[in-house]
Amino acid sequence: MRSLNILEMLYRSVENYPDQKALMWKESGTYTHITYNGLWERIQNFAAGLKKKGITSDDKLAILAHSGPKWTISDFAAASLHVTSVPIYPTIPAIQVEYMINNAEATYIVVQDDDQYQKVLETNANMKLIIVMTPSDAFRERDNVIAFDTIERLGADEPYEAWTENWKKIKRDDLLTIIHTSGTTGKPKGVMLTHGNILANIEGAKFWIFELEPADKTLSYLPVSHVFERLAGHFLPLSSGATIAYAESIETISENLKEIKPQVVTSVPRLFEKVYAGIMKKMNEGSPVKRRIFNWALKVGEERYDYYLKAGTEEMVNQNYLPKSLAKKWQRADKLVYQTIRKELGGEIKTMVSGGGTLNPEIAKFFWALNIPILEGYGLTETSPIVSTNPMLEARIGTVGRVLPNTDVTIAEDGEVLVKGPSVTQGYYNDEEETKATFTEDGWFKTGDVGDFDKNGYLRILDRKKRILVLSTGMNVAPAPIESSINESSYIGQSLVVGDNEKYVLALINPEYEALTEWANKRNLKYNTKEELSQLPEVQALYENEVDQLTNRFSSYAKPKKIIIIGEEWTIDTGELTPKMSLKTKVMEERYAELIEASFKESRD
Repeated sequence: MRSLNILEMLYRSVENYPDQKALMWKESGTYTHITYNGLWERIQNFAAGLKKKGITSDDKLAILAHSGPKWTISDFAAASLHVTSVPIYPTIPAIQVEYMINNAEATYIVVQDDDQYQKVLETNANMKLIIVMTPSDAFRERDNVIAFDTIERLGADEPYEAWTENWKKIKRDDLLTIIHTSGTTGKPKGVMLTHGNILANIEGAKFWIFELEPADKTLSYLPVSHVFERLAGHFLPLSSGATIAYAESIETISENLKEIKPQVVTSVPRLFEKVYAGIMKKMNEGSPVKRRIFNWALKVGEERYDYYLKAGTEEMVNQNYLPKSLAKKWQRADKLVYQTIRKELGGEIKTMVSGGGTLNPEIAKFFWALNIPILEGYGLTETSPIVSTNPMLEARIGTVGRVLPNTDVTIAEDGEVLVKGPSVTQGYYNDEEETKATFTEDGWFKTGDVGDFDKNGYLRILDRKKRILVLSTGMNVAPAPIESSINESSYIGQSLVVGDNEKYVLALINPEYEALTEWANKRNLKYNTKEELSQLPEVQALYENEVDQLTNRFSSYAKPKKIIIIGEEWTIDTGELTPKMSLKTKVMEERYAELIEASFKESRD
């Protein structure tokens, strides 16, 4: 039986698994937890406290905080009161916070700490109430500024008697949240998603991928403010009675993986690129014997994957699709190599889910060869977000899988991917013009992505429609796959391929300074700053060779003919990256326009 709203979805898990761990997080250096029963009680108390402070169904509640138990409590409490939530990345500057608050017309806000509170004060937003999750010792409550714990206590002392009765009245068509797009190519837009949008996406994903079990743990490190983590790492596990464990930070993921031992990890491609680069670096520095064993194990794993692709459903279910000789080799390779690497990821990984960007097929194949299945999917904020995903039993590397069974996709004449279905947004908040422009006359949502279907019906995404580079020679180049290949290098943090209307493409390279510094010090290179290091002739030669080797599989016109090394680091704080670590291409092209133009002009002259 389908749930009518996300509260009913969660309540079913509470009824079925009351004592199961719902959330885990680090506190004083140790992981602690809350059960489904405990989580439900805190949601009810926080909702009652909000009601006592005057919030109504006409209000919007912004959440400006890192992922954690209080984020989850805030989210469900707002939904239970028919209040629309507005998630905001805690890493963005005050000017963007102000835009999102005002654009969504939020008048209540939950913030992480004093720093985020100060950020709100820098805006001109007129807030009725500011709630601080973790206030400092110097924090003092006032009329419209109050601690999170105070709201909970208020609700516990004076319960909202009609709470259950009222959340049960919420329908699928009712607005749940307004999530702003990342704004990589322009101004962020407030995407309206209903309870039904999210529930339909969960139902489609469960049918197509796999069913999370109550005994499963997921590691959540992406911001829940992003729609991919909100669905795959937040709502989906909670709908199944699974446990969500929050990583402390991106920097501590390696440690947290070993502590939590998760069965499922959701991530953007950047994490897989970094893990891959780290493993390859370690292997390349190993003894000749270790390298030979590792390379042999990889070949065995790749051969196993080839048989996996050819296996029928019955063979797949029974797991007997390997010839006996290969099965023995694989068991030996698993013992010698695969298990060791899996232990670094906690040792109990069943699958990893990749979304939010294009995953390099070579990296996907690498993990499959190590018996760590990566299921790549595709979606957008406007589609709640999953449009397609690789199913567990029949995954295809190089594709973003099959379209969810309750979703329709067609390819327009110009190659753009168009989507219809119950997960698709009704439009952008207070922006009828943009909403109208984003849908075709017959109701298809225009994704802005170029793609096609392979012979097996699996969707492939080439790049953003606006990012396809048309060279002066008439050839078309999709930058994303090239950038993904370049980023395989352990010495490269990020890359940007440009060259629209030019004879060739060039690549802007941002170093991975930890690996580069180690490389330079081994060669006794002299430098004082990171910027000086990045401009050394030896470093230029290193990167030219890395780019040349990593882009060998592309046509000659798609391979970067020049590289520009950017010494300053690209970060979220400095504005080059989105919170999910994607490059803001428009920002980058504008910021380095003179440098790019000078490089092309040199070749023209």
